[in-house]
Amino acid sequence: MTPDRAPQPHPDVQSFLELYESLDAPEFTEVSPTRAREMFEQMRVGGDPIVDLESVEDRTIDGPYGEIPIRIYDPGTAGEDRPLLVYFHGGGWVIGSIETHDNTCRKLADETGYPVVSVDYGLAPEQPFPEGLLECYAALEWASETAPDLEADPDRIALAGDSAGGNLAAATALLARDRDGPTVAHQLLVYPGTGDVTQTDAYEENGEGYFLTAEDMAWFRGHYFEREIDQGNIYAMPRLADDLSDLPPATVITAGFDPLRDDGGAYAERLTDAGVPTSHHHYDDMIHGFFGMIAKPIDLEPAHEAYEAAVADLQASLE
Repeated sequence: MTPDRAPQPHPDVQSFLELYESLDAPEFTEVSPTRAREMFEQMRVGGDPIVDLESVEDRTIDGPYGEIPIRIYDPGTAGEDRPLLVYFHGGGWVIGSIETHDNTCRKLADETGYPVVSVDYGLAPEQPFPEGLLECYAALEWASETAPDLEADPDRIALAGDSAGGNLAAATALLARDRDGPTVAHQLLVYPGTGDVTQTDAYEENGEGYFLTAEDMAWFRGHYFEREIDQGNIYAMPRLADDLSDLPPATVITAGFDPLRDDGGAYAERLTDAGVPTSHHHYDDMIHGFFGMIAKPIDLEPAHEAYEAAVADLQASLE
């Protein structure tokens, strides 16, 4: 069933959209990727962390193209062999970082009680598809090998991500299945891009005026895909895969006023049809990006509800 949207965005979302529209700032599509990253950092980074954890540590790990920065969030929960969450940030494969998603990872670590590894995979156009994906897969391999050192269980690793990060989490899970790679016990996909979003009703309904635009997405795709043929690759667009069976249980979160709404909903439906236990949580008055709006000045109650739903799914699946 196609997820719908409310008659109007949530009042707090509407206030955010009005504020965002009033800003005298260029669109991402009007600037270079480097400048777009700076703009996104200015928008998302700043203020005190919303949660203090026992340990937050920056490291680098070996990857296929050099070192990959990671950040490990440890809530200090007692006991060994905890589940482990590996997080891939959003940003259209072009922008975003560990820093822009710091509060998201802190909140997930705090509310699950699991250590979280946030991965700063390489961004396009400097590292186009499939380089970022292969770095995410390398991070999964590292997490599996290193889990005991983190007092975590290598057989209870969950992959998570929002937007482009949700795409990378889904693709990494698919790659791990096909390569007979590390065990992935759950996938948390927050408004993921999984297929040809341009062929959906939501792309037409929500392509302008709701934060993420159709022009933005075309700009992101143009940088991520060096070759047009790659847009048909199942590891770029997992919803194109013929067979989605034997993938890990999934949580899919979608938003009513998001151009990616129907894409995420279609992936949840395909996973269910393939026999994969899947929970689909839909927030009909939210926009793309709402999962990160958990700290003032934009602190959305439905975002906190989405975390509660995600954490409940993770705990039911991993414990």
